[in-house]
This record gives sequence, C-alpha cells and structure tokens, in this order.
Amino acid sequence: MSEREIISAIKYVSRMKQDFMLSEIRNYIKSEMSTQDIYNIIYPLSFDIGIDVIAQGDDFKVSHAPKGKIELTETELKKNTVFFKSATVSRKLERLIEQYVEKKTAKKWNDPEMLDKIRKAVVAQKSEYWKEGKARNISYEKGYHILGYLAYQFPVYFVQSQHILYKMMQEGLLKKRMTILDVGTGAGTVPLSIVDLYNRLDDHRATIYSIEKYDENIEAYKFLVPEYAGRRSKVSIQEPIKADIKKLDMEKIPDKIDLMVFSNVLNELEGMDTKQKADIVMKLSGKLSEDGNIIIIEPADKVNSIEARKLTIELKERGLGIYGPCSFIWGPGCTPESCWSFEQKPDIKSTRLMQTMADCPESYRYINTDIKYTYAILRKDKLSEKKYRVPSKARFLRFSHLQKHIGKRINVICSLMSSDLANENYSVYKVCDGTSRKSVYAIMPLHNITEENISLRKANYGDILSIENVLVKYNEITDSYNLLVGKGSFIELVEGNL
Repeated sequence: MSEREIISAIKYVSRMKQDFMLSEIRNYIKSEMSTQDIYNIIYPLSFDIGIDVIAQGDDFKVSHAPKGKIELTETELKKNTVFFKSATVSRKLERLIEQYVEKKTAKKWNDPEMLDKIRKAVVAQKSEYWKEGKARNISYEKGYHILGYLAYQFPVYFVQSQHILYKMMQEGLLKKRMTILDVGTGAGTVPLSIVDLYNRLDDHRATIYSIEKYDENIEAYKFLVPEYAGRRSKVSIQEPIKADIKKLDMEKIPDKIDLMVFSNVLNELEGMDTKQKADIVMKLSGKLSEDGNIIIIEPADKVNSIEARKLTIELKERGLGIYGPCSFIWGPGCTPESCWSFEQKPDIKSTRLMQTMADCPESYRYINTDIKYTYAILRKDKLSEKKYRVPSKARFLRFSHLQKHIGKRINVICSLMSSDLANENYSVYKVCDGTSRKSVYAIMPLHNITEENISLRKANYGDILSIENVLVKYNEITDSYNLLVGKGSFIELVEGNL
C-alpha cells in the first residue's frame, strides 16, 4: 500500500465529512492494514494535509484542522499564569536530562567526579563567552560542553523562550497550526520550550523543523526532544537538519514557515559582522510565510545587546518590518550606536541538577536563575506592536535635541526599554524615542514618587509613555542624558499604544 493511496483516501473522505474515524479508511484501500498501521503512515503528514488525528480509544478521530490565530481561553490563561509565577523546568524534563547525563557518562547523574567535570565545563564556557573578537570560540563539539550547557544555561533559555512565545500568542501573532524552524537548535532548547508551552494549551498544534551543526548537540536533541514530546504530542518533531547556517542548502528548508527562531545563536557566529549575519537572516526569510514571524533572541550583556539592536536595524533597512519591542514613534528608524536594551522577567527555580552542581565551594558560579534577554520580532508585512506616532503639532521634544536643553524642564514621549536598573534609593529606566544617538535614562528618586508619576514604575517593557516636566541632565561619565523625574513631573501611558 503506497503512502499516496492512503493520502488520497483521507482527502476523499474528508471532502465528504467534517469528522470521521480513521478506521473508516480501511474501506477505501485495497490492502489489509490495521488502523494503527494507517495512523503510523498518516500522522507525520497530517499537518501538511490540514487534518488533526487524535487518539480515541482503539481508534483515531480525524477532523479538519482549524485555521486562524490562537485565541487563548480562560483555562489556558490560568494555566500559564500559574506557570510563569514560579517558572521552572518540569520534573519530567529534569529527569530526562539527568538520564541523558547518565547515558553520556555511564555514571549516576549526581556522581561527584562527574559533577566536577561539568563544573569545569561550565567555567570554561563562561570564560570563553566573555572574550571578544577572534579570541572568542564558543563550541559544542565535546560531550561535557553539552552537559555543562544543560546544567547551567538551559533552564533559563528554556523559560525565556516561553515568555516570548506566550506574549506572541496573547497578541495574536501565532496561528492555531504552526510550521516552526529553529535555527541553531543546539540540544533542542526551543523545541522543548514549545512542547512545554503547548502542553498548557487545548487545541493548538505545531510542526518543528530545526538546524544544527554539531553532532553532540544533535545526539542530545534526539534523546531529549522526541521523548519529551511523546508519540501523541500536539507538537510534531522533525529530524534535525545537520548543517552550518553559514552554508545552508535552502532546498532542505521547508517553505511557508510561520515562525523562525534564532535563539542565542547569531552572537556565536565566529568572524561575522552585522551585515554578514543579516545576510543569513534575509536568506532564510525567503522561506517565511507572508504573515510569519522571525524572533531573534540574544543575551542581555552590553556587547551582545547592542549588536542585536544593530542587526535589527540592518534587517529593517533591508525590508523586514520590526514588530517589537522597538517602536518608531517619530516615524523614521533609529541609529543604535550604543543601544543597550533588554527585557527582564522573574527568576526561575533552579533544577535539581543545577542545585547539586552548585553544592560546592564558590557555589555562586554554578547558579543561573535570572532571566534577562534582548529580543526582536520581525515580519514581512510590517505589522507593528505599537501603532502610535507623535502628532505633527504635539509639544514634545525629540531626544535628538536634548543637548540644547540641558538644565531645562521639558516634555517628551518615549518607549520604556528596560526594567528598573538602579538601587534602593533611585529607579533608573532606559527610555528611547528612536531619535537619539546617545543613551537616555529616566531617573526617579524614590522620595519623588507621586500618584502623577508612578506610571513609570508600573509600565511594561516597550510601553509608550508621555513624560512631562522633567529636568534634563548630561552624564559625562557615561556620555548619556538623564531625565530627572520630580514631584511635579506627570507621567502616563500614551492612549492607543496598547
């Protein structure tokens, strides 16, 4: 019995019926096949055919896959609210990672000698990470490099991916049926995040393709991802494409991708400048559906964050639209020579493997629970998260004119581009209106907080604020401008920016 015959029979019956049982297909084929045999053939193809195949007793119910954007139900919202309040790696996935450690080392996951080797791998990776230029060489070619990553970096990246994807769901950017490509998947962090997130959803499905260069990563991926997804998962996992993203064969990449993810990968490409990295993204964007999304996620440190913003603007100049978090409220794009901007979320709970690894002198070296990241969402259709533009006759000053108003009180409109960066006496927020070449910060001494200006502390990353009656200061040490918020300052969310 050929695959084509079964597909033809499925399509024929689905034209006559909205829903039917898979066992009915046996009446339309010549060979004697069990329902399970038919399922094994059809399930990997169901996404492309546009059907859902769901187990129902000893049979399977076949129905037309719903179209349109994800609309989260109250139940889905509640489940995710609970998760993000105290986010962590699930116990099932924790144990799966521990099993992989045991498989690779032939020792118990908490063996002292083995844990010491993982610690050394973590220290070596961190040391390599902070180097710059040609001296920087981040690699995942050795087994303990992967184990160190799974113990130290993975839990944070696993949760932060879900923060971004869940936000996109809430804003209607993701479809009920998704084709996803994870570029530089590593050990499968993003696919595992998607599986975990979809486990808290009711009737939304995705097929994940991935690209990975290193054999050690692919080995870990094959051990972890299919097993965590399970045979009857809402997420279909495809075999990773082994390739160097610098030398991609585009024939191997699927068409009409709904979501393309570059998570903590572009900053690790050796010897490539911003334009060369943009070449890679633009080349792959040719495979993106017209209403698809590209996510670029990078670490929050200054060097990588600034480089990510430069890359985002380069991609904008080449024709991609920036959905967020940047909003160009004065119209034109910005020139981010020193734009250090990042999102921050609540700390995660450390995994058992991380806690055990950190049970040693200098334990702080091995605990990694804070979530800070720089990200950008790009699209072909130029859809923007924030549609607000400053009216032509509005009495607000552009940041590009701040040097002329040092020591004066002014009114501005800007986006909030950081969480609170300061200490117990001051609140400090990075703000941006897309016009300044220098960094600008809103400074609020805590004794100056009033009902009229507290919106600064309540606003979310990316929100647009009007800030009136603030004093302009220049900081020579950091070569930046400060907007000093006083008791007479008035701050509010700009109407229509949500």
